[in-house]
Amino acid sequence: MSWQPDPRGLEEVLGMLRDSSSSDSNVQKVVAQRLEQLRYNPDFLAYLSHVLIFCTTEQDSHRAVAGLLLKNSLNQRTTQSSPNDAAATAYVKSTILAGLADKDHMIRQTVASVITALLSNEDAGAWPQALEALTQAMGSEDLDIMDGAFNTLEKIAEDCPHKLDLNVQGANLLDHLVPQFINATGHASPKIRLYALQILQSLFAIRVPATTANIDSYRQALFDRASDPSSDVRRSVCAALGLILSTRPDKLVPQMENVVSYMAYCTKDNDETVALEACEFWLTFAEDPALRDHLRPFLAQIVPLLLAGMVYSEYDLMVLDVDEEDEAVPDKETDIKPRTYGAKAHGHESNEPSSSAAGGGKSREAADRALDEDDEDDEDDEDYDDDEEGVGEWNIRKCSAAALDVMAVSFGNDLLEILLPHLKDRLFSEEWEQRESGVLALGAIAEGCIQGLEPHLPQLVPWLIQSLKDKKALVRSITCWTLGRYSSWAVQSHPEDKSLFFIPTMEGLLQMVLDGNKRVQEAGCSAFATLEEEAGIELQPYLEPILHNLTFAFNKYQQKNLLILYDALGTLADSVGSALGQPAYLDILMPPLIDRWMKLGDDDPDLIPLLECLSSVSIAAGAAFAPYTGPVYQRCVNIINTTLRAYQVFDQNPDQYDEPDRTFIVVALDLLSGLTQGIGDQVGQLVASTSPSLLHLMAVCLTHSEPPVRQSAHALLGDMAISCFALLKPAIPQIMPAVIEQIVPEPNPECISVCNNAAWAVGEIALQYASDPSPFEPFVQALIERLIPILLNTKSPKSLSENAAVTIGRIGLVCPGKVAPNLATFAQAWCTALWEIKDNEEKDSAFRGFCRMVHENPQGLSNSFVWFCNAVCKWQHPSQQLDGMFRQLLQSFKQAFGAQWDVQMSSFPPVIRERLRERYGV
Repeated sequence: MSWQPDPRGLEEVLGMLRDSSSSDSNVQKVVAQRLEQLRYNPDFLAYLSHVLIFCTTEQDSHRAVAGLLLKNSLNQRTTQSSPNDAAATAYVKSTILAGLADKDHMIRQTVASVITALLSNEDAGAWPQALEALTQAMGSEDLDIMDGAFNTLEKIAEDCPHKLDLNVQGANLLDHLVPQFINATGHASPKIRLYALQILQSLFAIRVPATTANIDSYRQALFDRASDPSSDVRRSVCAALGLILSTRPDKLVPQMENVVSYMAYCTKDNDETVALEACEFWLTFAEDPALRDHLRPFLAQIVPLLLAGMVYSEYDLMVLDVDEEDEAVPDKETDIKPRTYGAKAHGHESNEPSSSAAGGGKSREAADRALDEDDEDDEDDEDYDDDEEGVGEWNIRKCSAAALDVMAVSFGNDLLEILLPHLKDRLFSEEWEQRESGVLALGAIAEGCIQGLEPHLPQLVPWLIQSLKDKKALVRSITCWTLGRYSSWAVQSHPEDKSLFFIPTMEGLLQMVLDGNKRVQEAGCSAFATLEEEAGIELQPYLEPILHNLTFAFNKYQQKNLLILYDALGTLADSVGSALGQPAYLDILMPPLIDRWMKLGDDDPDLIPLLECLSSVSIAAGAAFAPYTGPVYQRCVNIINTTLRAYQVFDQNPDQYDEPDRTFIVVALDLLSGLTQGIGDQVGQLVASTSPSLLHLMAVCLTHSEPPVRQSAHALLGDMAISCFALLKPAIPQIMPAVIEQIVPEPNPECISVCNNAAWAVGEIALQYASDPSPFEPFVQALIERLIPILLNTKSPKSLSENAAVTIGRIGLVCPGKVAPNLATFAQAWCTALWEIKDNEEKDSAFRGFCRMVHENPQGLSNSFVWFCNAVCKWQHPSQQLDGMFRQLLQSFKQAFGAQWDVQMSSFPPVIRERLRERYGV
């Protein structure tokens, strides 16, 4: 017998749905509680479906709410646990299809969502009645029914397209449907045309065979809709052509001239959504190296379009064009976007040259981020409501700048020749909006066109510095970003005379740091941080005025820009290193930081960037930071302890408490690592004298459920092994099993850095047992069984392979007899992993361990001798001890090879033979 609603139950559900639109918060709370109670009641699904389909006298909004609740409930029920569940679901299926013919568009859309949710949670083909009804409805003469069917199919194609890819009576359903979808792109109704195009795009994106088989017809259908009167259809056509370009460019290349002309036309469309989709096409075009030669002939046509797209729109200007000094205006909560903080990672620098941009090592990622910050809606005038915000979203300006950036990288001077006349007109225009877009374009091409721009930079950089004085805040702001992009050139040009470009750039950006406009402050502070990275120790002679300027900003900045200021100070510390450790500099820097430190509570999110900043400062200042370490150390310990306790409460009652913010533990652990590195063995006194015990807290963090917490805990463990091993040593037997467990040959992506830091920490611990290896020996076999597979796995991230190799070498230095029997297994991979790492103490200790292992087991190197010699030759300045070990090993091998030595050497590349002969006489 089919399900029937109980009148009283139906009235209760209807009453609840009516109350859902109440403005009374107490009523809303009661409704929410009742919904939570009913959510898993199987009859509730049936009641909701009944209201949605049959209660046509109710307000359509109440029926739609019933449908949305039904959809959400279905998505939360992946299995049917009882006969009542099955009966309720059967009732929903038997009634919901009737809603496709409802006269109200909102109801049809809601019905489409419910049908999609049902299909998503069924096995493919388990509900044939639905697909049959949809297929038949596609050809209905009733436009409402047809609209309901196509709307539903569009949602299915987007959310669960594989449910359509099945055989029906021996034939694939999509082989039948795709030609119908293509035919529907020419329907008289613009809604049907749009649905059909969106369905085809979703299916084509996942390479459904039926779309590939009909791609020529699909392409022609897109061309036929090129001048469609519906802007939504034109936008969908642009998106589809971009998808074909990225997946099947061979289908567009023969028609490229027509396609480019059409996209150029659409880029200027009055509808911004169409123009943005067309602009995305240029970005897709530029990002594919295989299409480079096909793009080149159209650069002269595309560049002016991109430049035009980079001019602020009228809407942007209404929101952003704020020239007054607004630094005293408090930030709104919506101004401050959530920030993510990465846990501390240990790695090794490569000898490979970096492909830094003119703007420096941050290259494209930082440029994109800086441009995004430039365009964020963070100066939103209070006359505008939240629903009028949005310029921080991806838009034509950003897309145009990104496309120009990519094209500059691909075409370099070829693009510059086309761009320069247009750029000159904009940079020297009387209209500030044009000048501003020209400065943006100049920044966008900094990476790709630096070679061709260099002859012009001696004139352009001073012009940019002068533009920092422009009366328009938006011009000053974008000029900061562009100067940041050329900061590498400013640092490196005329190193003998810093007064030409470097000092004026530095002074200009520092003035912008203290500008009265918040947007300019933000851009100036971000650009100065980029300059800091590029200049590094070159900033040392100017540290006093830099610190005075940056710390004075504490008196001017609101909450959002304070976050950027912390970052700039931390970057300064990272860049100048120990030069910051002079007491006079700390006397300038620390008072405002301590003042902020005292004002912020342990649970204040603004404490997090301050802790990160202090971590960098403590490492750079070293022993000079000692006067501040006591209270900083204790507060970090308290934060970790409090947050861990909050996690314990949450784990026991997850329904009653919010999950704590792991970031507080992460940054506190990282600051403790910084203190440990900075003050060295003095940290031992703090560890021994404070409560709660840091060793206990660290042990808990090593097994925490959140990977970033474990990552930072392992970093602290390694730093403590270096600085205060005597305190750590008694806890090693309890700690090591947890550490070993997290060294995984194929870690989950989110755990790669955990594995990295764990491997690094083990290497530091191993070195501490050099004088007496016996306590460490019980862990060696388990470690080697995990580290060697990482090294041999070709899919291991480079940093992980390098850390594994270094740690294997360090374990071999302490316990060579335990590791040497495995030498033949990993020797080649070991040498390969380490020969690109820059020479440093970590690499030196690893190679000394490798040499000890070879001495224990010379036969283990028999198949990898050439790799070893190559690695030896890549050392620039090995330590005296390591150099002696290399020499002894090579002489031993020469004696072992005897008469075969010359034959062995003849197989080596000439550069290796010559280096071995010159350096080691073999």
